[in-house]
Amino acid sequence: MKVKYFFRKKEPQFNSIEELFNAISVKLAALVSVEKVEMPYGRINFKNIFKNLKYAKKESGKINHITGHINYVAIGLKGKSILTIHDVGSTLKGNKIKVFIMKIFWFWIPALFVNKITVISEFSKKELIDVIPFAKKKIQIVYNPVKEELKYVPKEFNSLCPKILLIGTKSNKNLENTIKSLEGISCELHIIGKLTEEQKQLLEKLEIKYFNEFFIPFDKIIAAYKNCDLLCFASTYEGFGMPIIEAQAIGRVVLTSNLGAMKEVAGNGAFLVNPKSISSIREGICKIIKDSECRKNLIQLGLENVERFKIDKITNDYLTIYKELAEEK
Repeated sequence: MKVKYFFRKKEPQFNSIEELFNAISVKLAALVSVEKVEMPYGRINFKNIFKNLKYAKKESGKINHITGHINYVAIGLKGKSILTIHDVGSTLKGNKIKVFIMKIFWFWIPALFVNKITVISEFSKKELIDVIPFAKKKIQIVYNPVKEELKYVPKEFNSLCPKILLIGTKSNKNLENTIKSLEGISCELHIIGKLTEEQKQLLEKLEIKYFNEFFIPFDKIIAAYKNCDLLCFASTYEGFGMPIIEAQAIGRVVLTSNLGAMKEVAGNGAFLVNPKSISSIREGICKIIKDSECRKNLIQLGLENVERFKIDKITNDYLTIYKELAEEK
């Protein structure tokens, strides 16, 4: 059996999907033949979409897997096809006309052409069913795997001045509320993601020590997890929330939101807060800093939770889908 993975055009600032399916393909290689196809054009406009569709049709195999963010490629593929959708809500933003166009061309039409759609959480599945109820039977949950290089590394918690890791600076990452919640708390922030001028000004106004990096390789992100005392991930929206299980795998305390996919992915291994409430975030951070038993319990539950996301299990879930499609007439 041969599976063809279709990737978006590689861009330096976007590599999470590529890393995810490259890791899975390494595991699959011992069981099936895997070929990777990268789209030649990145920017989404009618000319590039047409050229990518033409290229995808030429490269089609018997089993094709669209790995994400190029949903429209489904229209041009021959053979059996799988589409992975990583989130719904962030795509359907803007005015009513834009949302309607995206629903049609990003979700409705591709859903008609593919044999199977995988989503990365129960939360995303519910969102997607609301958009394409006619394709409900095609939708299946396959979680994102935690990377094997993320191993448990114990660290003594610095309760006097904890290093708090924040990953992501886009609006949904809720950085402003998190920063405000830390006013007056002795800590040092390590922020991964390009800060806006407004975010920098807020940090300076509240006199919060911070260190900022962006567009960094994954080995530096691993180092950031190891060096931190706490991951604060009080996002308002995620299709999954990868930093949650990455920090849990390293053995760090996690604070995240009591909403949607984040609550689902974190299991019992994180301190849950209301991301829209500055006081809720602050109370959670203070509890973690002051309560060593709470930290110990959350770390242990986090390590147990990560077992759900082991790459061998996720690879087997995809392999089962490929085999089912290969056997269909």
